[in-house]
Amino acid sequence: MLRLLFLGDIVGEPGRKAVIETLPRWREEREIDFIVVNGENSANGRGITPKICTDLLRAKAAVITSGDHIWDQKDIIPHLDIEPRLLRPINYPPGTPGQGSIVLDSPKGKVAVINVQGRTFMQPPLENPFLVIEAEVARLREITPVIFVDVHAETTSEKIAMGRFLDGRVSAVVGTHTHTQTADEQIFPGGTAFLCDAGMCGPSESCLGRAVQPIITRFLTGRPIQYPVATGPVRLCGAMIEIDEQTGKAMRIQRVSEMFQSQG
Repeated sequence: MLRLLFLGDIVGEPGRKAVIETLPRWREEREIDFIVVNGENSANGRGITPKICTDLLRAKAAVITSGDHIWDQKDIIPHLDIEPRLLRPINYPPGTPGQGSIVLDSPKGKVAVINVQGRTFMQPPLENPFLVIEAEVARLREITPVIFVDVHAETTSEKIAMGRFLDGRVSAVVGTHTHTQTADEQIFPGGTAFLCDAGMCGPSESCLGRAVQPIITRFLTGRPIQYPVATGPVRLCGAMIEIDEQTGKAMRIQRVSEMFQSQG
């Protein structure tokens, strides 16, 4: 049985420090074979830098997924073409830097990861994610039956539809972007594990990882305002998925939602 850990959107310095410290320990203690993290908010809450990318990979993340903030740190753009383990959504037009999927070896065989972005309430609207991912899944299934999908999207309906669309063709579909973990973890009839949103790795006393008061002020006044990353205790959220590496079918999915406990 292959044990895959996925952690949701890493928010700013608090989130990334907690993830970087925790991953090596969890990997050993929980006998995890493969780790995927979403790092698109890891640089001060917007985007990711080459250094942060390297730090997360050194902390035992096998793949880093992203979303609509992947372009926010300009120095990451050339890095996308030299670090294939950092993914951007696959449904950008041809010629876009980077790639949206990868296949890597694990102790239990090859694992494919796909990063795709939804279109509903998302800017900019990209190519149809359903059509793009259908072709990519067909290609990857010639290489491995173990396929994990991070669907970075706003609406529950689009993420649920993607999970149902891919049921029986991929091992797991887990949503990101809203930073709020849902409680709908399940295995669909075809053997695909699903969770509508993994949640975030970031400050627990916050509004989606940001300081609370500026956001309340924005709602009260309607005026533009800066949203600094919050401070304080950090919660790590995601999902642990057990996959039959021979068939690619998920056997178990369990939500992860734990307060960070520093060992330092």
